[in-house]
Amino acid sequence: MTSFSDIRPLLAEQAIELPSWAFGNSGTRFKVFGTPGTPRTIQEKITDAATVNDYTQLAPAVALHIPWDKVDDYAALREFAAEKGVRLGTVNSNTFQDDVYKFGSLTHVDDAVRRRAIDHHLECIDIMHETGSRDLKIWLADGTNYPGQGDMRGRQDRLAASLGEIYARLGDEQRLVLEYKFFEPAFYHTDVPDWGTSYAQVTALGEKAMVCLDTGHHAPGTNIEFIVMQLLRLGKLGSFDFNSRFYADDDLIVGAADPFQLFRILVEVVRGDGYGADSPVAFMLDQCHNVEDKIPGQIRSVLNVQEMTARALLVDRDALDAAQSAGDVLGANDVLMDAFYTDVRGDLAAWRESRGLAGDPMRAYLASGTQERIAAERVGGTQSGWGA
Repeated sequence: MTSFSDIRPLLAEQAIELPSWAFGNSGTRFKVFGTPGTPRTIQEKITDAATVNDYTQLAPAVALHIPWDKVDDYAALREFAAEKGVRLGTVNSNTFQDDVYKFGSLTHVDDAVRRRAIDHHLECIDIMHETGSRDLKIWLADGTNYPGQGDMRGRQDRLAASLGEIYARLGDEQRLVLEYKFFEPAFYHTDVPDWGTSYAQVTALGEKAMVCLDTGHHAPGTNIEFIVMQLLRLGKLGSFDFNSRFYADDDLIVGAADPFQLFRILVEVVRGDGYGADSPVAFMLDQCHNVEDKIPGQIRSVLNVQEMTARALLVDRDALDAAQSAGDVLGANDVLMDAFYTDVRGDLAAWRESRGLAGDPMRAYLASGTQERIAAERVGGTQSGWGA
């Protein structure tokens, strides 16, 4: 039987990349609310991300979004991050906010528009060379709203050609991860709507191309853990974007809507050797803190992932295998549920304290006065948000 002491060494291997944009203001189609203390620059975003890591030791990297996080000197930005105790991680491209991409970017029928979108990704790769980033993450808003609006096969062919040119520019240690989303902002069809389409496209590219799975990008009722299993089985799960959803792509704190789903996903990650320092799978967050403070929101998120990872590591695999082999339906389910219902919070608190951290990082942060200090200091300028 697996005990908490058995998994302690494995817990130290967890790393969850934070998104720079989670520290900016965000909202809905109706309203974006400002928050006191919101960063005004990428340097302040990195500072806040480093604060999350200081309290949790779970978040050693910060993902960038281009052009939102563009600077003149990326080497200096890399050095700034290092001074704060974190590194620059995934570079995310953006071809969904310029007017020219109204009818698509990498799939656009116009050669000039497609050229612009490709060149943007090549610029992102140049940035990766300067930041030391491994992954270029691509999410596309490309698609159509009405039947007949576009040639769906032609768009797939153009996507393949565009991705091929981008892939050819990757360095030896760099990867392309292609995200998918089943709808929105295109409502009739999306050019990369599901894991199968992403898998087909990246498989055609080569070994350095992988699938990114955003936990909020599926139709209601989708068995996400099955997709995790399949992509791990195929060797093509490159990264997660962890968040939660109630209805659509809500981008809420991971585990907020369905902690049991997060547990089931992480069980498959562990089962498929997707967890640990040697795993090719990158754990990342992709969240928008619309009404809560940003730093506590990210602290809560990484702690939720840590807690469900601990529970997933506690699954008695031998007992589960035996029950499954014997056709013991309820016995197998009991093994899984025993791990899920194990309260690991006290053990995790003691483990953190043994590593020089606060047992309750959230409470420690709230008591530190940091939130009040940054609210008082960050007055004036333009707060960061979508597009800045």
